[in-house]
Amino acid sequence: MRTIYLGTSDFAAGILAHLAAGPHRPALVITRPDRPRGRGRRMQAPPVADRARALGLELFQPDNLHEPDPLERIAALRPEILCVCAYAVLIREPLLSSYEVLNVHPSLLPRWRGAAPIERAIMAGDPRTGVSIMRLEAGLDSGPVSLQETEVIRAEDDFESLSARLESLGGELLVRALDERPPSAEQPAEGVTYAEKIEAADRTLDPERSPEALECVVRGLRPHIGARVRLPRDAGFLGVVDARPVLEAEPDHEEGRLRVVPGPPPRLLLECRGGALELTRVQPPGGRAMPGADWLRGRPAPY
Repeated sequence: MRTIYLGTSDFAAGILAHLAAGPHRPALVITRPDRPRGRGRRMQAPPVADRARALGLELFQPDNLHEPDPLERIAALRPEILCVCAYAVLIREPLLSSYEVLNVHPSLLPRWRGAAPIERAIMAGDPRTGVSIMRLEAGLDSGPVSLQETEVIRAEDDFESLSARLESLGGELLVRALDERPPSAEQPAEGVTYAEKIEAADRTLDPERSPEALECVVRGLRPHIGARVRLPRDAGFLGVVDARPVLEAEPDHEEGRLRVVPGPPPRLLLECRGGALELTRVQPPGGRAMPGADWLRGRPAPY
């Protein structure tokens, strides 16, 4: 089947590799333009651009997908299907009515429509998630679903480990959808949730939540975004790489306080609702990740 692939992220690059390895190898890969990134603001290509070049696929990086030149380039290839995954641009008319557009979405739709479904599923403590292959429509991830499979979220999963399994599953399901052309069914009206983009406020651990809930936030944002705690006395933020719930509360428990429990080794705890979160691995601003005990050594208090 003659396909064109649109995607941008690391996850989308993995899906592209699955698609390119089979009979539906894309005639064209479309991704976002190179952008300045990092502290040095050096120009970097999107992950899908790097993967397309490595696979020897024709690559196109338009500034605006819906301008005449990109539309004409797509039309000239006469694709039977456009395959989309994490392109980061809303696809609209005339593409939606001119072509069948299949989207690979890493959630069990209608749960977690939107930009950050993998992070939000872990952060919410969901026991399972999955991948849905859906026909793209004008609404946000609201189109009919043709294939859907479940993946268990393990107790030790973080974004990296779970996304790797979902990437493999998503690639298999996309190829299967192109091979088998299964019928699609409208999404149920019940159970709709939205996976909003991760903002700065989402990164900061809220001590009004339980230790178990905060540990889910740490895992959901690891390693690509990172959770953090606010240090006392306006001393900035401390990154939290790994943590574990401590369910017993001290007699003088105070939500939001960073407590140092003497060692050896010393332990750093964020007191929160119903207990505390032990910050077992942290990352100071501009520094490397280290055990919480190493960060505490030589400090009479965590500020």
